[in-house]
Amino acid sequence: MLKPKTLLLSVISGLMTLFGYGQSKTNQPPLRIGVAGLTHTHVHWILGREDRGDIEIVGIAEPNRDLAERFAKQHGFSMDIVFPSMEEMLDKTKPEAVTAFNSTFEHLETVEICAPRGIHIMVEKPLAVNSKHAKKMAALARQHQVQLLTNYETTWYATNHKAYELVHEKQHIGPIRKMVIHDGHQGPKEIGVNQEFLDWLTDPVLNGGGAVTDFGCYGANLMAWLMKGQRPSSVSATLQTIKPNVYPKVDDEATIVLTYPEAQGIIQASWNWPYSRKDTEIYGKEGYIIAENRSQMRSRPTEKAKETRESLEERKDPVNDPFAYLAAVIQGRIQPPPFALSSLENNLIVVEILDAAKKSAKKGKVIKMK
Repeated sequence: MLKPKTLLLSVISGLMTLFGYGQSKTNQPPLRIGVAGLTHTHVHWILGREDRGDIEIVGIAEPNRDLAERFAKQHGFSMDIVFPSMEEMLDKTKPEAVTAFNSTFEHLETVEICAPRGIHIMVEKPLAVNSKHAKKMAALARQHQVQLLTNYETTWYATNHKAYELVHEKQHIGPIRKMVIHDGHQGPKEIGVNQEFLDWLTDPVLNGGGAVTDFGCYGANLMAWLMKGQRPSSVSATLQTIKPNVYPKVDDEATIVLTYPEAQGIIQASWNWPYSRKDTEIYGKEGYIIAENRSQMRSRPTEKAKETRESLEERKDPVNDPFAYLAAVIQGRIQPPPFALSSLENNLIVVEILDAAKKSAKKGKVIKMK
C-alpha cells in the first residue's frame, strides 16, 4: 500500500497529466520544419538556434546554391537537406510546417504551395506585400485549415506583454489615448545586410515599399493588438526618401498616423535613426507606460505617482521564441487568443494599414478606413 504522502503525489501527478500541466516540450516529437528561402537574413534566427528538442529542420528550399553553401558553412547544416524548389523540398522531406524566409512578395506563393498539402506556415514579418496577396493567403489557410502565423521580433519582448497586462488587465493607466511606436535603424545598407537581402528589401514590388513596410509593420502589429483588433477610423502618412543615392526606388522614412474614435497611434519607421531601436510608448487617460526595449520598461500610473522602472526576465518557454511557439500551436499546446500578435486576424489589419499609408502618402490625403 502506498504511503499517504506518496499517494497524494501520485494523484497530483495524474491530475497534472490529465489536464496537460507540467508537460515538457520533450513529451512530443520535434516539429518537422521546412525553411522556404534564405534571402531574409532573419533566417539566422532559426539556423543558429540552439537545439531545444522542439523542432527539427528537415529541408531548405533555396535556388541560390552559393548562398546556401555560405550559410551551411556558417551554421553547420548539410547541403543534403537543401533543394532548388519548394515542391521538391516538400515532396522529399515531408515537413509539418514551413517557415518563410524569402521575399515578402513570395509569401503568397509559399502559402499557395503549402496550404493545399496541409502544411502550416509561419512567415517573417509582414504577412504580405499588399491586401490583395494577404486576402488570398488567408482564404487558402482557412480553406485548408492550416495555421498561417507571422513572426515579429517584438512579439517576444517581455516588456510589450507586461504593458498589455497593465493596460487591459490591471487598468494601470486608464483607457488608451495615444500610442507612439519607433522602429528601425541606420538603414539596411548602412548596417551591412548581405546583398541577397538588400536586393529585394529595397525593391518596391518584392518588399511592397521601403521603411514603411520593413518597420511600419511593427507599429501596426502592436497597435492592432493593443486595440484588441479594432481597425483605425483613418490612416494618414508621410513617406520620404532622404537618401535617394542609397535607396532610389523606395522610401527610407515613414510616419503613419492612425485615428480611432478615442485614441491616436503614431508609427515612426525609419532607415535613418542614429541607432537601432524598437520601443513603444502608451499614454492612457491617467498615466503612461514606456517599453524601452526587450527587457527595460518604465511607467507612471497617474500624474501624482512616481515613475517606476523595471527590468524584466525573458518570457517562459514556449512564448519566448517563434519556433517554440509555432510547435506549441500546431501540437495543440497553445490556443492563440483573437488578434494575438502572430495571428492571421491581426496581420490582415497590419497589411490593410500599410496599404492605406502608402495610398495616403501618394495621394497626399487622409484615407478613411471602410
